[in-house]
Amino acid sequence: MEGLGETLAVLAAGVGAGAVNAAVGSGTLISFPVLLATGLPPVTATVSNALGLVPGSISAAIGYRRELAGQRGRVLKWSVGAVLGGLTGATLLLVLPAAAFETIVPVLVGLALVLVAFQPLIGRRLRERRARTGRTVVRADGGPPLLVGLTLASVYGGYFSAAQGIIYVSLMGMRLDDGLQRLNAVKNVLVALVNTVAALFFLFAADFDWTAVALLAVGSAAGGQIGAAAGRRLRPAVLRTLIVVVGTVAIVQLSTR
Repeated sequence: MEGLGETLAVLAAGVGAGAVNAAVGSGTLISFPVLLATGLPPVTATVSNALGLVPGSISAAIGYRRELAGQRGRVLKWSVGAVLGGLTGATLLLVLPAAAFETIVPVLVGLALVLVAFQPLIGRRLRERRARTGRTVVRADGGPPLLVGLTLASVYGGYFSAAQGIIYVSLMGMRLDDGLQRLNAVKNVLVALVNTVAALFFLFAADFDWTAVALLAVGSAAGGQIGAAAGRRLRPAVLRTLIVVVGTVAIVQLSTR
C-alpha cells in the first residue's frame, strides 16, 4: 500500500466486507474494487481478497453459533461439498481466462436474487404440493439436489466469491422448511470453509499482496462480528430485502466493471 490513505481504505473495506458477508453476502463487492483501485492486478486482487476475508468468514460463523444449534448433521454433509467445490473453483481461477467465467456470474447472481425474493411464495407452493400428494415429510438436509447445488455454488465461490452467500441462501430456501436466520448461519459456515480452502490453495499457487491481506484480515474479523450482531436482529422480510438490494448492486457492478 502506498500512503496512509490507501492503507485506511483497505482496512475500512475489510470491515465493510466482513460485516456485509456476515449479514447478507457479497462483501467482496466492497473490498475487491478497493484493491483494484490501489493498483493490484485483477487476479492478484482476487487472491488477496480471498485470503484477507477468511478471518471475517470465521468470525461471522462464530457470531451465528446460536442459530447453528441442531444443524450439525447437515452442515457436516454439506461441508464436504463446500471443500471440494472451493478447491475446484480456486483451481479454475488460475487455469481459465477470467472473462470466460465472469460472463456467467451476473446471470448466476440474478437467478439467486429471484429465488431469494420469491422464496416465501415458492416455499408455500411446495408445501401445498406436498400436502396434496401426501408427501408431508421434508428431508432435513434437502436431499441430493441441494447437496449438488451447494457444491456447485462452492465452485463459484472458490473462483469469485461475490454473492456466493446469496446463492447458498436461495438454494437452501428452496429445499428446506427452515427460518432464514438459521439458513444464514449455515451460509456463514459454508462461506468460511470455501474461503479457507481457496486461501490455503492460493498460498502455494498464486501471487498475492501480504499488506493487503493483513489489512483485510484485521478489518474483516471485526466486521464479521458487527455484521453477525446486526444481521441476527433483522426480521426475515427485512433480511430478504437487504439480500435483494445488495445482490442487485452486485449485478450492476459485475456487469459494468
